[in-house]
Parts: sequence; C-alpha cells; structure tokens
Amino acid sequence: MQGLQPLIAFAQTARRGSFAAAARDLGGTPSTVAKSVARLEASLGVRLFHRTTRQVTLTPDGERLFRRCERVLSELDDLQADAAGTRATVGGTLRLDAPVTYGRKVLMPVLNALLRRHPELRLDLRLQDSYADLVRDGLDAAIRVGELQDSRLVARRFDAQHLLLVASPAYLAERGEPLRLDQLAGHGAIVFRLPSSGRQRPWQFRNGRQAVSLLPTPSVEVNDGEGIVAAAVLGLGLAQVPDNMVVDAIARGELVELLPRNRPPAMPISVVLPTSRLQPPRVRVLLEALEAMPGRATR
Repeated sequence: MQGLQPLIAFAQTARRGSFAAAARDLGGTPSTVAKSVARLEASLGVRLFHRTTRQVTLTPDGERLFRRCERVLSELDDLQADAAGTRATVGGTLRLDAPVTYGRKVLMPVLNALLRRHPELRLDLRLQDSYADLVRDGLDAAIRVGELQDSRLVARRFDAQHLLLVASPAYLAERGEPLRLDQLAGHGAIVFRLPSSGRQRPWQFRNGRQAVSLLPTPSVEVNDGEGIVAAAVLGLGLAQVPDNMVVDAIARGELVELLPRNRPPAMPISVVLPTSRLQPPRVRVLLEALEAMPGRATR
C-alpha cells in the first residue's frame, strides 16, 4: 500500500456511499477513486465494499477498517494542525463509550458543558453496560467502573461510586428493617443479572475489615440498573445498586439506605485510552473535564 491516499479514498467513499461523490469531494475522478480502493483491497486481501450500479456499501471487513480509519485520519488532521500552529479550537468527533446510567446521570452534564465550550467538537457517545473493544470499535476512550483487567489499556481514575443497599419505606414497614448482615436472608432480594454472562452479581459488603460477598436467593432478577431501582421503589424487596442510581429516589423519600456501616469500599471509575501516545486535542479536553468534575473529590 502506497501512502495514505488509498485510505483517504476508502474512508470518503464509505462516508458518501459512492465513488462519484467521493471523487467530487477529493477533486478526482470516480475511476481514480475506485482504482485506489481496489488497490487497497488487493493489498489487504479482503473485500471492503459491496458494489452495485448505484451505490457501494461496506462489507463487515470494511466496517471494521472504517471505524479504525476514521480515528487515524482524524488524529492526523489534529497533528497537522498542531504542527502548523493553527489550532485555536478543538474539533473533530469524540468517540466515547460509557455505562448506561452513569453516562446519562453523571457524564452527560460534563459532556454538555464540554460541547458548549468547544462548538466545533462533535460527540459519538455509546451507552452500554458491556465492555467495548476500543481499538476494534474505533473509540477514543471508554469509562469503566471497577478494577481494570486489561493491562494493555492506559487508565486514569477520576471518580468513584458506592454500592448502597436500599429498600422502600413501604417494604420496610411490612417486612421490618434488617439491622445486621445475618438478617438479610429473611428478605426479598432484587438482584442484577449480568448482561455479559447471565449470572447474578453478588451483593458486596464490609464487616469491619473483612469483605463479605453474598448471593441472596432472588425474588426478582433484572438485567438493568434502573429497572432494579424501579422494582425497589415499588416495594418488591431489597436491592444493592450504585449511589448515582438512587440518590434522587433517596432524596424524595422513595428509598432508604440500609446497613450504611456495612457499605463495601468505593469502586473506582476510570477513563481508559487505547494507547499512551500523544492524544489529540479532543481527548485532552475530555480528560481535563473529567478531572474537574464537580464533587469529584468528595465521592
């Protein structure tokens, strides 16, 4: 493969869906763009597009390459602008993955302020509770909760969350309030079923200096955190969920925290990056915004 031109031709064709439109954007001819893409396919040994007389669409191999290509070309644009000393504003598309509820409740206000400070910045936010592959999915960064397992990623801890055991006042009036860990067995349990494995997530506690893990017999199983909170508000049992999911319900008196002295240690929240190399401006301003999050030091 010779230089970046085949990648540029491929990426623009993928964006526009035709060789003719890509050629107009690049100032060339459709045949030149098509030949450049064909040379790229030959050098990689894969077909990148399904071709018809009217349009071209990405193959699965083409989709994977396009996600990575978009990030690489965007970073090259940033580096060129930095080298020329012309970047006065932050632009491009920030591609970020985050857990659903944390993304909605905590991250979205931070990103809103970031976009207002940098009007030329665009956001591609993917909310999901399963882990994304940063390189395969072409992501700039991802938000991860808990201890990190993948040592290949570069991580910066910027926040933390607590797991709270909660129940509704109506449930407690009917069933009584557990005052010790050994009293939990007599209560209904709303448990989280992990989307990745289908297994029940254990409840975590601390008894003095000792960590305690319990697998309660579930009366309700839910694979969504907000669904667990809704079930708890309705009085279906006890639930253990992150504090950011229930802080509003507790403030409204819909839920009560139980056994606060048995809370487990706070879980770290980190932003992970695919590499420690020079980060483009859009990633640098994200990191700065996360470090400056309101209330971060008190969590």
